[in-house]
Amino acid sequence: MTDQINDIFIQARQGSVAAIIQVLNQQLATLDVRIRAIFSDGVLQLLCEAPQIEQLEQSNLVQQVKHTLEDISPRNIRKVNINSRIVQEQQLLWLDEITKDPKDKLLWSQQITLARPNIFKQIARHFQTNKPKPIPISLSTSVDRAQMQKQNQFQLGMMGGFFLSLLMLVLGIQVNKWLNFSRLDRISTIENTTENTTLQSPDSTIRNLEDTIAESKEAFAQAVRLAQEAAADGKTAQSQEEWMAIASKWQQASQLMASVSPNYSRYDVAVNRAELYQKYSDIAKQEADKR
Repeated sequence: MTDQINDIFIQARQGSVAAIIQVLNQQLATLDVRIRAIFSDGVLQLLCEAPQIEQLEQSNLVQQVKHTLEDISPRNIRKVNINSRIVQEQQLLWLDEITKDPKDKLLWSQQITLARPNIFKQIARHFQTNKPKPIPISLSTSVDRAQMQKQNQFQLGMMGGFFLSLLMLVLGIQVNKWLNFSRLDRISTIENTTENTTLQSPDSTIRNLEDTIAESKEAFAQAVRLAQEAAADGKTAQSQEEWMAIASKWQQASQLMASVSPNYSRYDVAVNRAELYQKYSDIAKQEADKR
């Protein structure tokens, strides 16, 4: 079982989209989030689906996906576009569907760039990905085993020598920096103490900012719920009263989006949706006037 998991992780590191999907689904299983993925035009397009909006909270989900992908460090994949929507039965051509109408089809979308692992991790992963597989004992001869042992010893010697050289290089750079900047560090310590004292924010300001962000988050979620209800009602509405009720819901959703603070992480999305929901409200009023 452990070997199978390692094989999937290695395939994901080599750039297999199917393996990447499997690793992400395993990592996000506790959130009840399901992942779909397509590699298109040099960008890994991810679709995150869940039954409830709360399970698709943007900052937490983006952080977990980014952490998992950077841990995998898939070959030739650096740009990732993370899309989010409520789970749907229709799954064919989902990328074309959300590309044509992202504002209406998605809860949110965010593109990230994966950080490259440092030189030590790259070397370790190279040897892990390309390490020779053991030969079954029943098929190997004494000559094969001796040759394999020599090969493993040679690779270990190469790794040890390379890591030792890098370690000496890093130590040399650090010693040089310490000798050149020790005096400046003492001066900057005094300056930083003064600066930190000046830049400290009052507790009340921090609390007010947190309250504002929390209110914006709630307003955003409530606006999305109203928009979903209005869209569903619009499929069956017939009378003037029904269309006026739909227009009212779109209007409320637009006002909630407009109330979102610029400090909220999804402020740009809220601005766009406030304008879009207002247009939908106007359309619903026009339908009501026709009745």
